[in-house]
Amino acid sequence: MGNDKTENAAGRRISSLLDAGSFIEIGGAVTLRNTDFQLKQQEAPADGVRTGYGLIDGNLVYVYSQDVSVLGGSIGEMHAKKIAGIYELAMKTGAPVIGLIDCAGLRLQEAADALEALGRLYHKQAMASGVIPQITGIFGNCGGGLALIPALTDFTFMETKGRLFVNAPNAILENRIEKNDTSDAVFQSRETGLADITGTEEEILAQMRRLISFLPANNEETAAYESCQDDLNRRCDAAEALADDAAWLMREMADLGDCFEVKKEHAKDMVTGFIRLAGNTVGVVGNRKRIIDEEGNTTEEFKEGLSAKGALKAAEFVEFCDAFQIPVCTLTNVSGFSNLPGEERHLAKHTARLVYALSNATVPKVNVITKEAYGSAYTVMNSKSVGADMVFAWEDAGIGMMDAALAAKIMYPEEGAAVLKEKEAAYRELQNSPLSAARRGYVDTLIAPEETRKYVIGAMEMLFTKREERPLKKHGTV
Repeated sequence: MGNDKTENAAGRRISSLLDAGSFIEIGGAVTLRNTDFQLKQQEAPADGVRTGYGLIDGNLVYVYSQDVSVLGGSIGEMHAKKIAGIYELAMKTGAPVIGLIDCAGLRLQEAADALEALGRLYHKQAMASGVIPQITGIFGNCGGGLALIPALTDFTFMETKGRLFVNAPNAILENRIEKNDTSDAVFQSRETGLADITGTEEEILAQMRRLISFLPANNEETAAYESCQDDLNRRCDAAEALADDAAWLMREMADLGDCFEVKKEHAKDMVTGFIRLAGNTVGVVGNRKRIIDEEGNTTEEFKEGLSAKGALKAAEFVEFCDAFQIPVCTLTNVSGFSNLPGEERHLAKHTARLVYALSNATVPKVNVITKEAYGSAYTVMNSKSVGADMVFAWEDAGIGMMDAALAAKIMYPEEGAAVLKEKEAAYRELQNSPLSAARRGYVDTLIAPEETRKYVIGAMEMLFTKREERPLKKHGTV
């Protein structure tokens, strides 16, 4: 039973998301079952959620869209069971699930029945994690236990007027919504990182369609291939000037600049996103020292080094890529760890999570050292020792324990400026040069910045048939 002509918000969003005329509704006749508190006397078409399947650019996806005009879009027993049923079909057929949330919360009148049904939905999402892509769009309220639904998915899109929270802002001790709105799109994208993309309803639905074009349908398929219209050997003439902003650098590398950055507003010292290289999807993780605008001006700087949030952002992205057979390219430009106040709360744990993610990933892993690669932070960023299959370094990069000038001062504290200059040059040549790292086997090839695209494409093609086993275990514990 199709319903593309519906005028309510739930149907409108489905129509905008899917290819025209492709939506097939499942469970359209289902209504609420609970008869306590005379709920049965109320109209509840489809129990407040439209569920079914359709196409995005010809690719099968499953979708559910909550109808705020029916009991506020609240979740009851049959409402949650319909969504769980969609997950069961998606797992059987190996296709993504997209949820469009606009919900008043759990249905109070159904009490434990609603809670248990929501719990079953959590379980379905957990079982689907790493098997099929899961995407959530938030268009209205998504509060309380419902906030776990986007948190259990891979990517979350949030309308600027949406609300996402476990505890409402005014329910948080010593907080008022006027002081700090912890439920709005700005907070959820910048502070928590739960919202990957924000925008208007039209913008985020269009971005969902675009994201699907980069992803495989499931963990057994490769990501969709698009015929490459770009020169595989194209020079990246702007690469060196853009090295401090990995967001620009990955665009410079990508086929015709085609990329999709995720969590753009969160942990801005780390860039994560998808690009196409020779028509294939590649996940990119890159350090960022400053944000460069369209005119080439610096709008924000991150001189402190690798942050806890940046490391966690990168780790979660690498784990997604590995789960779905998407190769990873890291762009390393890091001089140490962030020493900002508060970093010590999570820095060691989140950085260890990044090491764990890269070490366990069996997909092709290529590292490009662009400018600086110093200290333990360099080791963390997909070094040979952590598991990179290929490591390239720009010819003028610095690789080692620390900056040569600082090393000379520590090693020769009593020497004057002239001697320190000599010692600095010697240290740079013997310990910090990319040639020194290459001689020790830590770098495979030294390249010019403008050759980055060509070499990364070549490495990815060489690694296309990579097979690598990991120790047999139930799961890790990091």
